[in-house]
Amino acid sequence: MRKITFVKDILPHLIAVIAFLLITVFFFNPVFFDNKSLDQHDIQMWEGSSRALRDFRDKTGEEGLWAPGMFSGMPAYLVNVEWSNGPVLAFKKILSLGLPHPVANIFIAFVCYYILLLSFGVRPYLAIAGAVAFGLSSYLIIGLAAGHNARIGAIAFMPLIMAGIHLTFSGKRVLGFGVTTLGMALHLRENHLQITYYLMFIVIVYGIVRLIEFIRQGRAIEFAKSIALLIPAVLLAAATFFGQFWAITEYSRYSIRGPSELTSKVNTTAAAGLDKEYTFQGKSNGIWEPMTLMIPDIYGGSSMNLLVNDQGSNVYKALVQSGNQEMANQLASYTSGYWGPQSLAAPYYAGAIICFLFVMGILYSNKMYVWWLLPLSILSIVLTWGDNFSSFNYFMLDYFPGYNKFRSVTFALVIILFTMPLLGMLGLENLLKKGWSKDTIKKLAWPLGLTLGVCLVLAVSGGFGGYLRDFEEQLPVWFTNALREDRKDLLRADAWRSFWFIGIFSIVLYARLKNWIKDPIFFLLAAILITFDISFVSKRYLNYQRRKLQNTFTAYASDQEILKDKSYYRVYNLQGAFNEARTSFFHNSIGGYHGAKLRRYQDLYDSCLFRETQQMISDVQSGKLDFTKYGVLNMLNVKYIVYGPDQGNIIPNPESNGSAWFVNEIEKVSSPVEELAKICDVNTGTVAVVDGSKFDVPEIVPDSAASILLTEFQPNHLKYESQTQSAGLAVFSEIFYPKGWIASIDGQEATILRADYVLRALAIPAGKHTIEFKFKPKPYMIGNKITMAGSWLLLIVVLGSLGWTFRNHEKETS
Repeated sequence: MRKITFVKDILPHLIAVIAFLLITVFFFNPVFFDNKSLDQHDIQMWEGSSRALRDFRDKTGEEGLWAPGMFSGMPAYLVNVEWSNGPVLAFKKILSLGLPHPVANIFIAFVCYYILLLSFGVRPYLAIAGAVAFGLSSYLIIGLAAGHNARIGAIAFMPLIMAGIHLTFSGKRVLGFGVTTLGMALHLRENHLQITYYLMFIVIVYGIVRLIEFIRQGRAIEFAKSIALLIPAVLLAAATFFGQFWAITEYSRYSIRGPSELTSKVNTTAAAGLDKEYTFQGKSNGIWEPMTLMIPDIYGGSSMNLLVNDQGSNVYKALVQSGNQEMANQLASYTSGYWGPQSLAAPYYAGAIICFLFVMGILYSNKMYVWWLLPLSILSIVLTWGDNFSSFNYFMLDYFPGYNKFRSVTFALVIILFTMPLLGMLGLENLLKKGWSKDTIKKLAWPLGLTLGVCLVLAVSGGFGGYLRDFEEQLPVWFTNALREDRKDLLRADAWRSFWFIGIFSIVLYARLKNWIKDPIFFLLAAILITFDISFVSKRYLNYQRRKLQNTFTAYASDQEILKDKSYYRVYNLQGAFNEARTSFFHNSIGGYHGAKLRRYQDLYDSCLFRETQQMISDVQSGKLDFTKYGVLNMLNVKYIVYGPDQGNIIPNPESNGSAWFVNEIEKVSSPVEELAKICDVNTGTVAVVDGSKFDVPEIVPDSAASILLTEFQPNHLKYESQTQSAGLAVFSEIFYPKGWIASIDGQEATILRADYVLRALAIPAGKHTIEFKFKPKPYMIGNKITMAGSWLLLIVVLGSLGWTFRNHEKETS
């Protein structure tokens, strides 16, 4: 029986953690040494979207649950809600060693992938290099730079889950149970179900491969025992995410991820989820674009990289020599290095050395792992092709369960970025065990010749593409010739770069196999080469800004003028209203920035609101502005329209319906299609459109003296006072959401009707009344309690499994 020793059992892992810590600190050195933060666009938008919720929490200690600042109001589940999962958060803080968010996610990715490689039998010092390759891949760094913190956090914990599952199937069931439970709970807490979906592919294929192996060995009962242990592990982890999952699942039905009520009976394809155009158009990899895994600038690099910014570039020289400043200024926007099919892109680089090791791993790894990881890698690439391989991907979108809930299909490359370092390190581990032989070297020549050969051909030739996007063919020939040459130069430079990294690494590997250098030197050189190879590319996509001590946004003169109005209203920013959240930082906006807005609200924008906006702009230009014509803007309580930062860039709307109003007439319709068509044409201030097939339409008597006023407003609680001489229908400029809102009149619960396609309405009896809306969704009120209980049970189970494993270490290693 072997006892735990410091040198063999503790020191390697201590060195690994120190190495990961140093790499994290130096890679993100401006964060640690220059008081800077990552310039993350999506996080800036989140700051605007969530400000009302964060202010409410700071003021009251409660959760707002409803986001009033964007899209006229929507559930806050995917915006900003804090759940009672404290123990799970504590585990993440411990695992990240307290490093600042979000760079801590990269450190966590290192640690989790290191644990994964250890669980598969890769020696610690080799596992360090594999972990760095995974954590520093440009996929994770680009995602972090964009502000996709939840996505990168979810990816960081994927290896920990897979490590736990593999440990369970490898006979270390108690440890595997604990690691799987912890990893799954941490992964789910990040709340990025698209990454969970891709993880499901990895786990399912692993399970199929292991099932075949166990059946061949006559050990089917052992397989069943492992599955029986993993099921409660997943269920316990899911309990820590129960409230969030309930809320997201419930909301998804009513968001643009859910079914459309406007879909015709004839055309029912993709009645639920995102349509093909939204999912694929301008977001699919070209057939050869996954080659960026080995040569990052094979398609010119990032679409945000303008070649004109380089005074040594051919396009810069051509524009200067043109002598036409106006034309040069216009053409400057066409100088992006990227020439692939996507509208916005940045290359996902796995590392030239990792690509070489991956091909080598196909030859040297255990065939069971090859049959697991190679098909997954192919699937990953095929999924990213999107509509460039429509026969497969349209089938996936139409028929594969849940696949049509997700966009950005290039995110599927996370699968191959997970598999490549694992298969590569497994192959390298086996190669080092085999040692030097003629057969070994002959076998090694294939992956070396393939990867070096591709790099060399591309470096010498400059590639064989057209180097222009479709719309660039119409540009002046002198300009496109310069553009082609610059893009070829980018390809050549990175092809040579990858060639030399693979070449130098192969020399180091050859020296190790010949015993010219020993293991410690080889491991150190391998880790350094892989780190330099990947980090130098990934650093291209990081931008920093001076860490702000106050608000993310500075109020424009137009904001300051509008903020003088202390009443309750909404603002319509004509400058990208539905693709920005800056307005939401200062005001309640009818626009916003979110990938899962309510479907009915999107329908309203696509039809009525878009048409009204075009008409309003035309009326402004002709000097015939008449706000009584804009019924949808008025019913959304748009009191101010802004079109710029200056104080004079404000158009007040005197015809806004206000926060609530009584109507004189109810227009009854019988379908959502009829409802939407009708609301585009009526005067919403006097007429309410109600779908009689869904709601009982009350009888009302018009009262010109009726009044209703908003007296109290909080995200989750609104209070009104009404006065009317006869029974009437009050319409509220608040978005109708069928789950969680409770209305009461003088303390008695009342039925909320949907009016005007997206708004709430109540039948109000004659007299003076107090009306209240309270948001008490069951996913939070009940689900949060289950989340809290599951989180504390997780703490007990994980600590128990680790304690049991530690006490029985000598028995397990004897």
